[in-house]
Amino acid sequence: MNEHLFTPDWSKTVQMEITPESAGWTYLSFAIVGLKPGERHDHLLADQETAVVPISGSATVKVGGIETTLSRTSVFEEMPRIAYAPPGVAIEIVAIDEAFEFAIGSAPAEGRYPARIIEPADMSSELRGGGAAYRQVNHVLAPPIDAERLILYEVYVPRGSWSGWPPHCHDGFNGSPYLEETYYFRLDPSDGFCMHRNWRTDEDFDEVLTAGDGDCAIVTKGFHSTAAAPGSHMFFLNYLAGELVDGERVTPPCFHDAYTWIEEDWDKFGWELPKVRP
Repeated sequence: MNEHLFTPDWSKTVQMEITPESAGWTYLSFAIVGLKPGERHDHLLADQETAVVPISGSATVKVGGIETTLSRTSVFEEMPRIAYAPPGVAIEIVAIDEAFEFAIGSAPAEGRYPARIIEPADMSSELRGGGAAYRQVNHVLAPPIDAERLILYEVYVPRGSWSGWPPHCHDGFNGSPYLEETYYFRLDPSDGFCMHRNWRTDEDFDEVLTAGDGDCAIVTKGFHSTAAAPGSHMFFLNYLAGELVDGERVTPPCFHDAYTWIEEDWDKFGWELPKVRP
């Protein structure tokens, strides 16, 4: 297995866990947890902020004096309610009458913002790109929603289409900010696959990761783009964290200048088939 592709163990409660030690980076921690009805998960970090995103099922969640229910039928059917905890505030999660699967991620913080539930109405949504790179991006924890280092997006990509085009990077190259990032994939139908590429143009680094439903690719450096195979629609959840703090989290990445021409006209150089005939 490639060291930058993580595969879940569905038989365990913590199905996947990515730490600064296992990823070889500094800021971001990420995990996928699956609770059976009645099971409980407790989380408390003294020096990090945390965001919980439901994937499916329902649970009672307590955080900072707030008690509520987080539920989601499917990532393909509705947007999430997210629980946010600053450093030193415990999160208690108890699955209700069905299995509850959720993502949980953390990053270093000082405690500037309170514990709270972030509602779908607080989140923005946009359609990006065009042609074979037309996709929906939901800003589920990004400015103007306050956090210190954490940035979260949920992205929907039709089958046979691309995301992250033009390719971009955020590893310090060409003045870009340094951010670490996870791509957690779900596919519909679930038996499909997708491809994720990380690469640098100034050094010998180029990897192509083949991911299935429930897999997670990490971006340690380089330009990156993702493509859905024609058989399945693709969803991915991004957790990012790095050197950007508070309002700086809007700082854009560096786009690969060899490919930005397509943004002027997504149909430029397009083909009509058949291209050649006998």
